[in-house]
Amino acid sequence: MSKTLLALSASLLLAACGGGGGDAGGSAPPAPPPPPAPSFPLPSQGLLSGPTPVASGCTGGGAGGTLFENAEVEPWAAVQPGDPNRLAAAWQQDRWSNGAARAVVSAVSLDGGLAWRRTLHPFSRCGGGTPANGGDYERSSDPWVDIGPSGVIHAMALANSGSAQQPGSVSAMLAQRSLDGGRSWESVQTLVRDTDRLFHDKNALTADRLDARFVYAVWDRLDGSNGPTMLARSTNGGASYEPARLIYTPTAAGGSSPTSSQTIGNRILVLNDGALLNVFTQIDTVAGVSRNWLGAIRSDDKGATWGAPVRIADHLPVGARDPQNSAILIRDGAIIANPAVAPDGRIWLVWQDGRFSSGARDAIALTSSQDGGRSWSAPVAINRRLDVAAFTPAIWVRTDGTLGISHFDLRNDSADPSTLLVDSWLLTSRDGGLSWQEARIWGPFDLAPAPNARGLFIGDYMGLVSRGEQFLPVLALSRADPSNRTDVFALPLLPAATAQAHLSMLLGGADSELLRQRAREVTALQLRDRLSR
Repeated sequence: MSKTLLALSASLLLAACGGGGGDAGGSAPPAPPPPPAPSFPLPSQGLLSGPTPVASGCTGGGAGGTLFENAEVEPWAAVQPGDPNRLAAAWQQDRWSNGAARAVVSAVSLDGGLAWRRTLHPFSRCGGGTPANGGDYERSSDPWVDIGPSGVIHAMALANSGSAQQPGSVSAMLAQRSLDGGRSWESVQTLVRDTDRLFHDKNALTADRLDARFVYAVWDRLDGSNGPTMLARSTNGGASYEPARLIYTPTAAGGSSPTSSQTIGNRILVLNDGALLNVFTQIDTVAGVSRNWLGAIRSDDKGATWGAPVRIADHLPVGARDPQNSAILIRDGAIIANPAVAPDGRIWLVWQDGRFSSGARDAIALTSSQDGGRSWSAPVAINRRLDVAAFTPAIWVRTDGTLGISHFDLRNDSADPSTLLVDSWLLTSRDGGLSWQEARIWGPFDLAPAPNARGLFIGDYMGLVSRGEQFLPVLALSRADPSNRTDVFALPLLPAATAQAHLSMLLGGADSELLRQRAREVTALQLRDRLSR
């Protein structure tokens, strides 16, 4: 029974039990007032975003679509190595329904999150970009931040104009840095810029935590349906970057020549010995049949050269939908995986995957490598509730080795078709992933009012860092306000020492052709949505 019907039944029961009170003529009492709409309050503290700083009237180009003004989505977060009081986050500002946002905003804290300074970055025209300052683009997306060991803060974004891969379109990767804790930012640097058929996508930036001279920006470059991995490297702390270059050309497993092959979700880790590991999702299509897998390439010379790819695991997400209406899609993090390095050198990788339920729903999959990314363990499911969809995981390892993974799930959704209730959870492990504790970060909240960007969208990824013993999830949460559909929050959370522990689910999962077909469909849908304007 829906929440509305339950409330109405309760009010009718109270009326029936209330005794007399009608007039002497026996006329019917007045009808009870309608029940109030369900309320799902958001946190009263930890708000990072605010009213849009974009100038009124700035439209972000003539590509059409619906503008969700004041909607902040897809946050990322960073903390300075050795200084947990220096934090940064970034997000898309004012999301469009058909791709990207009007601008990118960052927030920096120098006191552990007590106070934050926001900056509107000139990565787009609505962010203040002009031909003179390198930001003359209609829209921007894929916000990223990182902080080097000397305290330099780096920001990066994708900028584009026009419809991707169409005549006259432009795409670029842009970066900025701040030397004074976010009080001011240097000029925008253009790492790459191309037109028409070439489209640069899904960037990440890593400041070398062991050597402040090096910064690595990585992404995929689509040329038709092929997408090699590109790298722009800085050897002077982000003051300038070497020309962008190709570091990995994907081919199908076994070295065969696919009809098309691309990477997405590239992300560089700095390992404890100083080596680099670039982790990615690869999508191969041979004779019209696509297969996804997770892979990695390694560099032992700070990105100058790269080794052959290592296959980590098959990548088999099926994506999340509204359980009450499967036609309502959730634009989740199905297309990418998230890695982290532990103090003991172990590498962890987390993503959402349908293998543990034969494709019925996604769980949170986890694997690890103890030899620098050369070999990997079999994936296991770690989320607490395998009977509901779980999605968009983020991962962080504290300096004491405690592993934290945040994710969303639908366990508390109701039968009410007007809402889609989602909770955010933090899983923590102190014993190398053998057992896990679960704590709620926030929820339930209603995802139904979120921007509809060919699916309810709050981001392909979320942020997660730590501040001492506290994990700090940085999340986009939706609210029931058409003029302000989402906000970004930083919500400090201690591991749940008293929560019931559960063991990792040692499930190999099914690898059926039906599951692969569903994974292909989800990937094709997400890739289409990324390129559609």
